[in-house]
Amino acid sequence: MDADLLTWRDVAGITEALAAAVIADGIPDVVVGILRGGMVPAVLLAHHLGVRDVRALTITHTQSDGVNAPKAERPVLTNPDSVGRLDDRDVLLVDDVVGSGDTLDAARSHLAHSHPGSVRTAVCLLNLANWPTTRGPASGDGRIATYVGREIRRWVVLPWEQP
Repeated sequence: MDADLLTWRDVAGITEALAAAVIADGIPDVVVGILRGGMVPAVLLAHHLGVRDVRALTITHTQSDGVNAPKAERPVLTNPDSVGRLDDRDVLLVDDVVGSGDTLDAARSHLAHSHPGSVRTAVCLLNLANWPTTRGPASGDGRIATYVGREIRRWVVLPWEQP
């Protein structure tokens, strides 16, 4: 397998560090996980943060499971009403891995239609091997996510993806 395997202990450490960073900026009102992979860290973060309002957004970019799975031309959103209204609420949008940034961009854009007060983003892993050079730097002031757990440079298999 041409991938690194993360353990539950790895994910626990990443989500604990993300939670500490989020808390330093203020606890959100709502945690929204991007289904499927982002839902596990979203629930873990919600527990660390003491947030009971957890919602899901189904948006996918990869066409199948597996290492180096092919991607659709652009992220596909299904069940757009699943998040509901977010009127003036502080939202934390969570995903497991960001590669090109397209899925996170599409999710953030969709959430704007629900009128949140603010949207911060947290990702467990930023895969720099997939980062398009046309987007500019992945980190720094213009970074794709508000909070990044770890930067990587190859495909990673998360514990909930392991048989």
